[in-house]
Order: sequence, then C-alpha cells, then structure tokens
Amino acid sequence: MSNAVVVLLLVLISLWNQPVLSQNQDQNQHVSITNRLGNGKSLSLHCQSKDNDLGQHNLADGTEFAWDFSVNAWGTTLFYCDLEWEGVQQYHFDAYAFDRDYVRCQTQCLWLISTEGIYGLNGQTGFWEYIYHWPN
Repeated sequence: MSNAVVVLLLVLISLWNQPVLSQNQDQNQHVSITNRLGNGKSLSLHCQSKDNDLGQHNLADGTEFAWDFSVNAWGTTLFYCDLEWEGVQQYHFDAYAFDRDYVRCQTQCLWLISTEGIYGLNGQTGFWEYIYHWPN
C-alpha cells in the first residue's frame, strides 16, 4: 500500500473519531449547564473535549451555557468542564461521557449547578439526580 493511501486512511479514521460540534438542532446530543447558585453568584465555566475547546464563560445566576454535537462512531465522546465560583475552586466534572450518558441523557444532558452540588436530569425517569458534590 502506498504512503498516500496510508495517510488518507489515518486522516479518515482520525476524523471519524472526533465529536462534531454543531449549531444544528437536529444533532444527536444537546448539553446545557445552568447556574442555580442563587444570591446573584456568578459561575466561571470552561468546557472542552479532546478535540474541541468551548472556551471560558461567566454565567450570571439563572443563566445557562449550552452546545450541540454528534457523538463519535466509537462511543468515546467526552466533554468535561472546570467550574469555579465563590467558595469552590476549580471543580472538574464530566458534562457528557458516552458510556455514562447515552441512556441517561438520551438526546440531551441537562445540568443544574447549585450550592449543594451538581444535579443532572435523568431522561428516563424525568427526575433530577444529585450526581456531584462539592469538596469539603
């Protein structure tokens, strides 16, 4: 096999493995993170995957940050976020992990950031679940 064919195959495999960001509402997944800290507290948020950096965002109390994407063909899509707010320094959590969320979230992963911790909506039960707690 020639070097050009090998390189082309490697590029195609690499592209196949990456999550695809999209503004199109017909995509596979929607993730939303809402600041519910209360008392006017702002939330600093930085989310990314291995291939996509969604940037730093400051969310006022009651506002949200959201994005849409398609999961990769291998089922390894992972988006993670670092949070920071008054009283909590650099908390890391997985906003979308295919192996955890493909059933729980179905087509949307909704998160509420509160003073108690992080709640995620279970798409199967319709209930908010307490998933992450703040460190002591």
